[in-house]
Amino acid sequence: MPPAQFATARLIDASANRAREGLRTLEDIARFVLDDEGLCRAIKGMRHELSVHIERLPVAPGVLLSARDTPGDVGTGVSTPRETSRTGMLEVASAGAKRTGEALRSLEEAVKALGANAGPLEALRYRLYGVERSVLLALGRRAEQWRLCVLITGSLCEAAPWERVAKLAIEGGADCLQLREKDLPDAELLARARALVAIARESGVHVIINDRPDIALLSAANGVHLGQGDLSPGDARQVLGEGSIVGVSTSCMEQARRAIEDGASYCGLGPMFASTTKPRPGPAGPDYARAYLSDPATRETPHLAISGIGAENAGELAKIGVRGVAVSSAVCAAPAPDEACRAILGALRA
Repeated sequence: MPPAQFATARLIDASANRAREGLRTLEDIARFVLDDEGLCRAIKGMRHELSVHIERLPVAPGVLLSARDTPGDVGTGVSTPRETSRTGMLEVASAGAKRTGEALRSLEEAVKALGANAGPLEALRYRLYGVERSVLLALGRRAEQWRLCVLITGSLCEAAPWERVAKLAIEGGADCLQLREKDLPDAELLARARALVAIARESGVHVIINDRPDIALLSAANGVHLGQGDLSPGDARQVLGEGSIVGVSTSCMEQARRAIEDGASYCGLGPMFASTTKPRPGPAGPDYARAYLSDPATRETPHLAISGIGAENAGELAKIGVRGVAVSSAVCAAPAPDEACRAILGALRA
C-alpha cells in the first residue's frame, strides 16, 4: 500500500473507533442512566449505520485493521488535565458527544481524500447534534441523589447568622442547600439567593430556591423546589430553561407519580415525622418512603425525605432505603450546625 493510502487508512480506522466509543458511551447513558428506550434505540442505530458506511468504503477488506498501529501512535501519550476527571454524568455525556462529533468530521475529510461519498457521514454527524441535545437536556433535568439538603431560613438560625450557618452546613457535609424564605421582599430575597449561590459555588454544593423560579433564574441557582399548589415542572422550566432541576413536594404515591410524569427531577417525600417548623395535619410517615422506594414508577427518581428528621431518627429512614434527607431546624437551630450535619450523615451511614 502506498504510504499516503496507508496513512489515510490509519486515520479512518482510528476515527471510526473513536466515533463508535463515543456513541457507545451515549447509548449506555441512555440505557442505564436515563432508562430511555427510544433514545437508546436511536443511538444504537447510529452505531450500526456507522459500521455499514465504513464497510462500504473503497478499501480492500482488512486494510483498515492492517493499518492500525497503536504502539506507534504518537498521540496516545498526549492528554489534557480535563481528560482525566469528570464531575458527573452530564460531563461524561458531553465529552462522549464531542469526541463522536470530532471523529465523524475527521472521517468525512478522510473519506473525501479517498474520492468516496462523505455525505452519509455528514448526515450522521448532524443527527448526532440532535442526540447530544436530547441526552444533555435529559441529564440536566435529573437531580443528583443528594445525601443532605439543609433548608436555610434566617429566622431559624439561632447560633449564627444565616450566612455562617450555610458555610458550617457545607463544612459538615451538606451537598445541597435550599433557600426557604416565605416573607422576604423580592429584592431582599434575590440578594440573599445570590449570596447563598456565591457561598455554595466555592464548594460545588447545589443551591435550590423554594417556590420561586424567577429568583432561581436571576440568582443562577441550580433549580427550584415546588409545592403542590405551585407551578408545574413544565411551567417552571418555561422560566428556568429546559434542562433545569425542578423538585416537587409529595405526600402520597399519587402525587409522586404525577410529579414524575410531569418532569420532576426529584421528589420531596413527607412529612416523615411531626415537625415544629411546618406543622401538618399528620405525617405520611416512613411507610410512604418505603412505598416510593419499592415502586418501579418512582424508585429511580432521586428523593429527599423531609420533616422532623434529625440524627435521632435518620437511621430509621436509612434502614428502609432512604438515600437523602432534607432538614431545617435540626441544623439551622443547632448550637453547632456543622456537627449537626455530621451527626445526621453518620446516622444515615450507620
